[in-house]
Amino acid sequence: MTFAPVSVIIPVLNRQTSVCQAIESVLQQTLPAAEIIVVDDGSTDNTVEVLRQQFPTVKVLSQKNQGVSIARNNGIHASSQPWIALLDSDDRWFKNKLEIQFNAIASDDACILCHCDEIWIRNGKRVNPMHKHRKRGGEIFEHCLPLCAISPSAVVLRTDVLNDIGLFDEQLPVCEDYDLWLRLCAKFPVLYIDEPLLEKTGGHNDQLSRKYWGMDRFRLRALAKLLRSNQLDHAQQKLAMAMFEFKFNIVSTGAKKRDNHELLTELNTHYADLLNPDHPNAG
Repeated sequence: MTFAPVSVIIPVLNRQTSVCQAIESVLQQTLPAAEIIVVDDGSTDNTVEVLRQQFPTVKVLSQKNQGVSIARNNGIHASSQPWIALLDSDDRWFKNKLEIQFNAIASDDACILCHCDEIWIRNGKRVNPMHKHRKRGGEIFEHCLPLCAISPSAVVLRTDVLNDIGLFDEQLPVCEDYDLWLRLCAKFPVLYIDEPLLEKTGGHNDQLSRKYWGMDRFRLRALAKLLRSNQLDHAQQKLAMAMFEFKFNIVSTGAKKRDNHELLTELNTHYADLLNPDHPNAG
């Protein structure tokens, strides 16, 4: 049997039923994955026991609850393949996802990341994503600035690229994917398959986007880190700075409306260098 040279990384926290469905969607691939790694992020139900009983060929790692970034990174560290595929525990792949992606990768020697379109399911019903969520291929750095332009579950990427750009930022409780794709797309073009190859679900109460209000707070952190990295060319720096200023105004306006003086102080303290018009990153 031919296997795709890929390690599938699935982080999970208290999602026993959905993670089993996610794993089944990988096992049913027409081009099987060489390796499946599930990283349990401190589940308090019996997720780990169920996984080890039902899926003896799946590598199950356990860690105390430390967040999705550390879970994904630990899975990547444990992987043995030249390619990494990410899959969230509440999403499901269509059975030909890996076959279609690796056929496309085989036709593009320079490919370092391949992603695809998806079907969105919210509260059990299919919904159409807004235009701002449109996916693209090629040089997409500018399109990654407003919000996350690549879905983790849609991605297959070369493992060695992560040695170059770094793994998920473990200091970010959310928007860790936004941060990683910004860093990657600042340096590389990406391959996009304009075909839905997975089902992405949402609307449940345990989603991180519901736990953390004001997601732009965390996108600001990612943008500031990138602006200070000296890794961008002049055009990218200018685009990133414009988006930083735009999101800073959104977050600070919201903080003022809520009389959140702690957040206002944090904003003006942490980003003083970027807000100073004499700073080289200030456009």
